[in-house]
Amino acid sequence: MDDFEPIHAEDGEEASGFDGPRSGEHRGVLPAGSNALETAILAKLDDDKAQDIVLIDLKGKSPMADTMIVASGRSHRHVGALADHLLRTLKEHGLGKAKVEGLPHCDWVLIDAEDVIIHLFRPEVRMFYNIEKIWAVDSAHRTPTAV
Repeated sequence: MDDFEPIHAEDGEEASGFDGPRSGEHRGVLPAGSNALETAILAKLDDDKAQDIVLIDLKGKSPMADTMIVASGRSHRHVGALADHLLRTLKEHGLGKAKVEGLPHCDWVLIDAEDVIIHLFRPEVRMFYNIEKIWAVDSAHRTPTAV
């Protein structure tokens, strides 16, 4: 049986044999938020291993919000956990009354945090609705893979 090197060493630093993210994980360049709230949301999504995180600037495009953040979770449970952790982060930033839709089923959870709207999807649901196309944003999950 082959020996596998751990992704993280015992002291929390990355092991020397780690070549990058596992298939499907978001570990590329994280989008940059323009304010503390956006930065906190993006950091929390990255910490919680959300996939394919996209930040869409809505300033001048829509009066409903300044920013839309779209991310995927691996399963119903992962999407629900992402939403729960984001709600805690929003509460820490004074937005304890953020509106939430879709939590019972966790296929698509929408969080309205005033100037930031967050969409959390399971990958299949995200591909089906393809909301990034509405805002003409290129996203890795829609890019055909090389054969």
